[in-house]
Amino acid sequence: MAGESVTLIGLWSSPFVLRVKWALEVKGIEYQYVEEDLSNKSAMLLQYNPVYKKVPVLVHDGKPLAESLVILEYIDETWKQTPLLPHDPYEKAKARFWSRFVDEKCVPALITTFFKGGEEQQKAGQEVRENLKILEGGIEGKHFGGEKIGFVDIAIGWLGYWIPIVEEIVGINLIDKELMPKLDAWFHDFLEHPVIKECIPPRDKLLNHNKASRKVSTSSST
Repeated sequence: MAGESVTLIGLWSSPFVLRVKWALEVKGIEYQYVEEDLSNKSAMLLQYNPVYKKVPVLVHDGKPLAESLVILEYIDETWKQTPLLPHDPYEKAKARFWSRFVDEKCVPALITTFFKGGEEQQKAGQEVRENLKILEGGIEGKHFGGEKIGFVDIAIGWLGYWIPIVEEIVGINLIDKELMPKLDAWFHDFLEHPVIKECIPPRDKLLNHNKASRKVSTSSST
């Protein structure tokens, strides 16, 4: 669409921002990226997302949208090239189901595993492993929804990059390669895709950032 304006307000370390970047890049959409400082929120962020005051925010021709899964669906419906969601209603519903499963089941348990300790951490870690095994059951074909990158890949593929970092920091194994071979292989194949790989933040930088975040969180809770 010639002459249109697309801006993504984000944070380099956010996997939810990364989702949106991936969708824009896979579809070949030109956009401006604006890095946000959540410790000193900009007037732009407060203007375009006054409800949640969080990233990501996509601004298309002056119209803002928040919440990453909502933004992904909007991108897919607005720019028809390289469809992300399946055309078939049942397959489309499945894609939405697995994307929400990760946000509602995997992410909260992963956050608890990362920021808590002791019995609470161990229980959450077990919940992560159980949910990842369930997730593996949804893999069909080379990618999550078949033979090409689709909505679910973009929505949940970041787990394959973030979870090993969480494992290294807290010393808990979450992805069992022997019990979850399909999931492990899928993570690897997806993250090695040239367009996907190009957007991923440097591992050392992300590792150090998350170490600092955990240190701040654990010291403030003691």
